[in-house]
Amino acid sequence: MLKGAGAFALTGVLAGCTTTASEIPDLSAAKALYGPLPKERFPIAALPVEKIDPQYYRQTVRYRTKEPVGTIIVDTSAFFLYLVQPDNKAIRYGVGLGRAGFSWSGRAMVQWKRKWPTWTPPAEMIKREPHLAKYSHENGGMQPGLKNPLGARALYIFKDGRDTLYRLHGTPEYWSIGKAVSSGCVRLFNHDIIDLYQRVPNKTPIVVM
Repeated sequence: MLKGAGAFALTGVLAGCTTTASEIPDLSAAKALYGPLPKERFPIAALPVEKIDPQYYRQTVRYRTKEPVGTIIVDTSAFFLYLVQPDNKAIRYGVGLGRAGFSWSGRAMVQWKRKWPTWTPPAEMIKREPHLAKYSHENGGMQPGLKNPLGARALYIFKDGRDTLYRLHGTPEYWSIGKAVSSGCVRLFNHDIIDLYQRVPNKTPIVVM
C-alpha cells in the first residue's frame, strides 16, 4: 500500500510515559466516553466497553517528549497514539495496525481531514483482492457509512507535499484495537478518531515510531 513512500529517520524524539491506575477511566467513565453518538451523519452505537482492555480507553497520561505540544506521536510497538499536551502530559488513544501501519515511519504532517470519508483501495490491494475492484478510483470508491473501512473520520498524512498513503482513521471493529490486523493503516475507535479530529488542525505534525 505504501510502496515508494519511503522511510524517514526519526531524530530528536525522546518519549516515555507512565500511567497510574487512577488515571485509567473506570467502567462508568468509559461508558460516558464511548456512549452512543446519535447526531452523527451515520449514528454510532455505544461501544461495549466491558469487552475492551481498559489500557486502550482514551485517557490522559504523563508523557515526556521533546516534541512540541500538539504533535501526534504513534508508537507502533505499543499500539498507542499520543497527542502531546502541556506539562509533560498527553492524551493517549489505543490503535490497531494493519500491514500499512507498520510499513512507514518518520516525520510528516496531517495535510487534511475528512468527515465520513470515501474509501478507495489502492491498486496493490485490488490486485490481491479482486472483489474490491468495484471500489476503485475509477468507480468512485466506497461511499461513506458505518461499513466503510475508514470509519467516521480520516486524517491524511503527507510528507514533503506528497501523499504517503498513510491514514489515521476510525473503525467499528472495536476488537481490533491493540492488535495487528490484516489491512489498513492506523485505526482508532470511531469515538476516538472523532475526538482526535476535533483536537488537531490541518498541518499538525506527526511522528511515527
